[in-house]
Amino acid sequence: MSFRYQGGILGVGFNPLQAPDAPTIGTAVGACSSASVPFTAPANTGGSAVTGYTAQSNPDGFAGAASGSPITVSGLTNGTAYTFGVFALNSYGPSPISAFSNSVTPAVAGGTVAIFALGQVSCTESTTRNKYTYSGDVVSAGGAATAASVRSSAAGNSIAGIFALGLAGSASTTRNKYTYIGCVVSAGGAATVASFNGSAAGNSTTGIFALGCAPSTSTTRNKYTYSGDVVSAGGAATVASKSGSAAGNSTVGIFALGALAPACCCTRVTTRNKYTYSGCVVSAGGAATQGSSRGSAAGNSTVGIFALGLTSFNSSFRNKYTYASCVVSAGGAASVGSNRSSAAGNSTVGIFAIGQTNSGPVTTRDKYTYSDCVVSAGGAATAASCFGSAASDGTTGVNM
Repeated sequence: MSFRYQGGILGVGFNPLQAPDAPTIGTAVGACSSASVPFTAPANTGGSAVTGYTAQSNPDGFAGAASGSPITVSGLTNGTAYTFGVFALNSYGPSPISAFSNSVTPAVAGGTVAIFALGQVSCTESTTRNKYTYSGDVVSAGGAATAASVRSSAAGNSIAGIFALGLAGSASTTRNKYTYIGCVVSAGGAATVASFNGSAAGNSTTGIFALGCAPSTSTTRNKYTYSGDVVSAGGAATVASKSGSAAGNSTVGIFALGALAPACCCTRVTTRNKYTYSGCVVSAGGAATQGSSRGSAAGNSTVGIFALGLTSFNSSFRNKYTYASCVVSAGGAASVGSNRSSAAGNSTVGIFAIGQTNSGPVTTRDKYTYSDCVVSAGGAATAASCFGSAASDGTTGVNM
């Protein structure tokens, strides 16, 4: 005869009098799609040594097993609250299940990951993506874009980023949607107009994209809702432009309008627009300290750092913005002067791709600490490039 228990089927040797006592549950900790469940082993192991432990979730019955504490339970649904019980197993059967743990809600860890599009690599369109972990600047492979491109923009939230592929042979409306943890790439709602330069800022549910050069300078903005990739109109920029950068927080984004017409001899500008997402309200944002036509930016809930990009030529200038009043001050200079770049940020740190310098495409990255604009080395990209874009969790930073 066999008996069913929470972990499976009991064999004929099952003897509850010889089974272990229940473990003592500890404080569970949630992570992305998983949880760590600690426990204390029972003093009484029954008639034989404990051979393993199993943790089980409530709801859904997800299970994890280990020889000791803690136990990792995987496959959980981010955003769903779970509690966990643990039981021990020896050759006579399972123990009673422990008391259930505290409630935890798995989620993507905030402020730790960014995806960079490397853009143009040695004058060739590229689908390459790099995935960064900020604290240690770890670089790993990111899911490739669906089409090679050389200019683009991106916005991200806590679990997803939307990338505009930019120039992909010709101006393009193509969007890719990224899930950070696994770097999954899927289709994102197409832009309303084909373009090949731009910028973007996002919050937890919405991103605003400046379509940039389409194929001439443009004031067009698209507003994205991430969950369904819904695309709608976003308040127009105050001035038509074709390249720029942006940084955003949960309610506001600041856009650098970049280069103005005419296309043959672009006028570099200091103009900034300040966006309120909910109604796409556009107002004046504090001007940059210098006019530029290419750049990048990263932001957190109160501050953004802008790389001014092309001024007279290569530039190491950075501006530091405080959103509420659009105050502009000096930001620590880049380690290398450049004229194209990209950036991503979280609540305390931003990583900047330096882009193209006098010597051509580079793999250089700068790591910024916002509070005092400290600049240090960031893990190098896997390939040298001179255009790009980026999206991050927590908040977003992007470029052209």
